[in-house]
Amino acid sequence: MGIIGNLSEEQLSSFNSNEILEMRSRMVELLDGFDASSSASIFSTKNQQKLTDDYFFESAEKVSFFFEEKAFGDDGTLRQPKELSINKVGHALHEIDPIFKRFSSSEKISSIFCSLGYKRPVVIQSMYIFKQPGIGGEVVPHQDNSFLYTEPPSCTGLWLALEDATIINGCLWAIPGSHKNGLVRRFIRDDNGVHFDHCSPFYDQKEFVPLEVKAGTLIVIHGDLIHQSFENKSTTSRHALSLHVVDTDGHKWAKNNWIRRKTAPEPLYTGSKIEPPVHFIKEMVVRSEITGMDRAARIENWLLYNNTKTLHLRRFTLSYMLLTISASFDYFLPDKY
Repeated sequence: MGIIGNLSEEQLSSFNSNEILEMRSRMVELLDGFDASSSASIFSTKNQQKLTDDYFFESAEKVSFFFEEKAFGDDGTLRQPKELSINKVGHALHEIDPIFKRFSSSEKISSIFCSLGYKRPVVIQSMYIFKQPGIGGEVVPHQDNSFLYTEPPSCTGLWLALEDATIINGCLWAIPGSHKNGLVRRFIRDDNGVHFDHCSPFYDQKEFVPLEVKAGTLIVIHGDLIHQSFENKSTTSRHALSLHVVDTDGHKWAKNNWIRRKTAPEPLYTGSKIEPPVHFIKEMVVRSEITGMDRAARIENWLLYNNTKTLHLRRFTLSYMLLTISASFDYFLPDKY
């Protein structure tokens, strides 16, 4: 029968804290086995062009470790234990590590993209992001399509909160509806390294809204959505798993993207048939000016099908949506919406 675009309540219930704890425990093991003296690669969105090196390029098909910019003292040694100094681990956890691969290639993940109309989706990169207490770096406003470009654009981000994400510890912020303005600039890799093809525009911080979520919440991000996060100046971390998916059917991977793989990634599934789901995720929230709704629409309003109707909100019509994937079926809806 193949994959269809729906999740049952049983599947949703299996997206539980045990699965999150499993991934967090596995990361503890990976960090324990990492020799901090073998690499001092730093990741920073503020100095991305300067700090991008061969270690970063090769990470596209490896499990690599990147330090926070403030992790090292003036003498070049770590200020604190490596477990509290790593910015992220990437970019091929979804391929190489069995625990993260099982999550990334699960039917639950595939079902989301089947529902969004993807015909041959591939996870092009994965990142375990720590947002360390006290030194967790700022992620400047950006669009995912800038870094993972296809023609036509097809990138969608999945951001799974492995811990509660709050304003205090550096949750995501986004400009609702900003994806409708299209892609602003691209991050190009050429013979001179990496660079943006245009300067960053000015963004009014008053337009951003915080996405405070509980652990177990999956945020689905349109590739053109402007989003960011601030430094974590609190005493608590904000772990998250980020996956980025592109379509490879009818979409051409740009040769001047920073990722240049030696082997083609395996698709989550193949085929274009999407059977209209009757029951998707019971408590999915869609934030949308696009639908003409002033407040978030519940799943009952988003997925209304019969034999003569098609999916009303297709791929690339969403700004962002939150899927609460805990067994409690709680959902996130700020008062301002």
